[in-house]
Amino acid sequence: MKITVNGTPREAAANLALADLLNDYKLNPKTTLVELNREVLDRSVYDTTQLQDGDTVELVRFVGGG
Repeated sequence: MKITVNGTPREAAANLALADLLNDYKLNPKTTLVELNREVLDRSVYDTTQLQDGDTVELVRFVGGG
């Protein structure tokens, strides 16, 4: 299936869970905000959310510094 991640089209396996996508990018779900089709998701649904063909995902990481 085809999805878009942070503006870049990509092929993804069918039945890909959002948590698996985060793992593919080596992102910690505790420090990553996910927007799926313009809706910000609660972290509690990352494991159960299945991506669909045509989905648009934005991944935002929080970075500390000073």
